Amino acid sequence: MTALNGGTAFSAVPQEPFPEGPAPLEPFLYEHGGERLSGVYGDGGGGPTAATAVVLHGAGRSSKERLLPLLGEFTAHGCHALALDFSGHGASSGTLRESSLRRRFEQAAAVIDAYVPREGPLVLVGFSMSGQTVADLTAHYGERVAALGLCAPAVYAGEAWDVPFGKGEGPSRSGAARGAEGRFSAIIRTPGSWRAAPALDVLRGYEGRAVLAVPGSDSVIPAEVTEAVQDALAARAQYTRLELPGADHHLGAWLRDHPADRRAFVGAVLTGLGEGGWTATRAWLAEQLPEGRRIVGSRPLRGGWSAQMRRLTLDDGTDLVLRTFVKPFFRRHAPGLLAREAGVLALLAGQEGIPAARLVAVDPTGERCDHPSLLMSALPGRVRVDEDEMERRPDLLAAQLVRIHAVVPGERPRPYQAWTSPERVRTPAGAVWARAVDVIRREPPPYEGRFLHRDFHPGNVLFDDGDDGLRVSGVVDWVETSWGPADLDVAHCSTALALLHGPAYGLGFRERYEAHGGHGLADGADHLYWRLLDALAYSPDAAKLAGPWRELGRTDLTPDVLGGRLEAYVAGLLERYV
Repeated sequence: MTALNGGTAFSAVPQEPFPEGPAPLEPFLYEHGGERLSGVYGDGGGGPTAATAVVLHGAGRSSKERLLPLLGEFTAHGCHALALDFSGHGASSGTLRESSLRRRFEQAAAVIDAYVPREGPLVLVGFSMSGQTVADLTAHYGERVAALGLCAPAVYAGEAWDVPFGKGEGPSRSGAARGAEGRFSAIIRTPGSWRAAPALDVLRGYEGRAVLAVPGSDSVIPAEVTEAVQDALAARAQYTRLELPGADHHLGAWLRDHPADRRAFVGAVLTGLGEGGWTATRAWLAEQLPEGRRIVGSRPLRGGWSAQMRRLTLDDGTDLVLRTFVKPFFRRHAPGLLAREAGVLALLAGQEGIPAARLVAVDPTGERCDHPSLLMSALPGRVRVDEDEMERRPDLLAAQLVRIHAVVPGERPRPYQAWTSPERVRTPAGAVWARAVDVIRREPPPYEGRFLHRDFHPGNVLFDDGDDGLRVSGVVDWVETSWGPADLDVAHCSTALALLHGPAYGLGFRERYEAHGGHGLADGADHLYWRLLDALAYSPDAAKLAGPWRELGRTDLTPDVLGGRLEAYVAGLLERYV
């Protein structure tokens, strides 16, 4: 076997037969950076344009050996397949303490360039520490990466990338490294250091097929890391979460020993290969378009959190917007959410003064699409979360909310749902927070019911320039529409304004709402109840909910800034209404 770059590969590892694949896996050695890297390659018979699955092991005592059946499964599906032992692992030379995340990336990239035909797409599969390597390779190879498979993946702070592992290679339960102290250990031992991992940004921008395999119990990767990876993949990828309830962190061994799960994993990763995994959705969309029309462009819209949003451009210049629920939680609730939004859009089509989209089609259960989806017309304008024109924008928001509350539906939407409670809320320590929780430790106040948007805030409002200057050109995201007190919509927008622009904007929003004709708000302690019921739902992780705002350019909204603004806002409410 000859490497594509002219290097020589030769048999060096005992090889077992793999009946799952059309051809045996062929071992090779490859020299790179002074190390001999041991690898295996399988030809799935698809020719030079077929996809190649690159399967990468984790840290510690991991090696490619336990991954060989997985490679055989990929070749059985017509893919080429490749795995290697990183230096210091398996049959490769080198020592672990001299390795690093950078060296793992460079070794994987060198082997890929040597053995994988450049015409074919890449399917990247990584276990544990190689979750980071998969992200690094995705950034490097760009659109060539057709699918990702991440198995109990780890991601790391950017400053850890160049640092040798030393004696403490690999993550532990706390995110720290096992073994003796070292710089690498110290970096990843720092609580929350992974939150700013560049790998998460790479995964957040990935638009192909992605599968996250999650074991039933994981004593190595903290659950919050797994959720962060999921949130990143769900931003743009055609994402699926594969639960393996009986497995622990060592998913390579689990997939080796459980053929049915191995087949399910490979089948999931290869779903819709070549179309980014969106095969069923593409077919459904084609059926919804006007006769003779076709989609010629697609781009993701920024600023969403619960769903993926894409602007689709037709060949006549018309734009449509596709909402897709891919996160497991929202996918489970999608039938109710999307059916409700479809009904609300139909209702609002005849309403004056409420610029909502026109419903085109909906698949609330995902029966026809890859995920539950709703197709609607595109609205003009853009989301504004910057600090410009703040003397005007809060008033426009208030006036628009008054018009929404004036809607009288033929049939009432569902009653509002509270997003936190005294039993569920988590707050920092301190007297302010304790007082705030005590305020909502009561029965809800009586109220006059109104038609609520229920998620009205600057991120769900579009602005553009009209004849008279700045105007609201669209209100989006009607999936939470409810019946309840106007105080709740006022409270939700107030909290968002306080976080985005400072506590004073949140504290003053009620007065703006009432100045534009809004009425029916409670007074004193009753109004305070609704305001704090909303604000406390952002505690303690306002930074997570503010992720879409940072994506829109508000990188100044750090966890410290948001936490300080939320506490000051809560304290201001207590001072004003108690």
